[in-house]
Amino acid sequence: MSTSFSTALSALNADSTAIDVVGNDLANLNTPGYKATELCFNDLVTQSLGAGLGVTQVGFGVAQPITEAQYSQQGAIQTSGGLLDAAIQGNGFFVVNNPAGNTLYTRAGTFQTDASGNLTTSTGDFVQGWTTVDTTTGAVDTNGAIGNIVVPVGTLKAPVATTTLSAHLNLDSSSTAGATSDFSMPITVFDSLGDAHTLTLNFQKTASNSWTYQVTVPGADISGGTSGTPYDISGASGTLSFDSNGKLTSPANGTPIAFTIPGLTDGASDINVSWSPYDTAGTATITQFAQTSAYSATSQNGAAAVQLEQVGMGSGGQILAQYTDGSQVVVGQVAMASIRNPDTLIAAGNNDLQLSSMSSNPAIGTPNTGGRGTIVGGATEASTVNIASEFTSLIVFQQAYQANAHVVTTADQLSQDTINLIRQ
Repeated sequence: MSTSFSTALSALNADSTAIDVVGNDLANLNTPGYKATELCFNDLVTQSLGAGLGVTQVGFGVAQPITEAQYSQQGAIQTSGGLLDAAIQGNGFFVVNNPAGNTLYTRAGTFQTDASGNLTTSTGDFVQGWTTVDTTTGAVDTNGAIGNIVVPVGTLKAPVATTTLSAHLNLDSSSTAGATSDFSMPITVFDSLGDAHTLTLNFQKTASNSWTYQVTVPGADISGGTSGTPYDISGASGTLSFDSNGKLTSPANGTPIAFTIPGLTDGASDINVSWSPYDTAGTATITQFAQTSAYSATSQNGAAAVQLEQVGMGSGGQILAQYTDGSQVVVGQVAMASIRNPDTLIAAGNNDLQLSSMSSNPAIGTPNTGGRGTIVGGATEASTVNIASEFTSLIVFQQAYQANAHVVTTADQLSQDTINLIRQ
């Protein structure tokens, strides 16, 4: 009977711990990325009573329950108002560095920026990723080591000088050769300082299936030019030839019209332009059909200097900078870690987790690779705590505690009765 005390007390301790775990789950009902905890109870070794081994077995109670966070459960993805918020859909963790320099892991994606532009969690940990951008492709280099993600704040996007242009147009094949066939169209280009210059493409029919072209720029834009008088750009003139089906034959595909706009009055570098009358598929962008001369589209690769408008989290964990001209540029990539046995992680507070001696080595890479999930921008992952099941568990553990408390009082009463027998 003496073991009934320790047996019941072990149950009281286990049930008390279980109630603590349920209380913690309920307390984190609204914590982003929080995973509900499962309790595993284990009995203690038993003793055999009587002559026959194992005929009568009495246990010594229950051990402290083992807790396991259920990382296999996916929390609901909820759209948030934070431009930099991110939610993980699937496996994996965000990698963060706390102010002490320790590497930690989290599922909570409520991100913001500090005074220096570092991307941080809501508790001040530095979100890790890549920010080196390939100037040729515009893609983020994710082959190097991860580090703090610095978001551009209040910066200007440098101007881009025009180097290529194209124009989609039709020249009227039914027009009469001479001045009456003249057709002009404008196209805006940019110099190295970001100033805009309006080029004019002038066309005139000279013979059947043959047109001349001349590119001009306002005289006021050129040193030595005359204000109010178009300036003919040297090298930007020639002849366009068409076949009997109205298709361009000269210049041939692969021979763009190259010219230079020199001596700009604003002090910018000369603009070197390549005008290709063909698209990337080799189809001519200039035709000659019996329709009124008109252009349908123009394009060029230059841009003026523009102000940063906002920075946000894109799908896949890309950090996107949006400028006042509507353009978006990738400036960073959030890293993710895959851990094979996430249930061995230890809660470190502030929604962070740290590795334990039993944890496997994290595999760090980009989202949606190597078994890692994807990242949804502008959203957060909700807690997986189910309030209904937690309240059910709470009632069960409460009743178990009361039952084992009754075992203690019963054993105590039996002990008193036994003592009274001796005194009699």
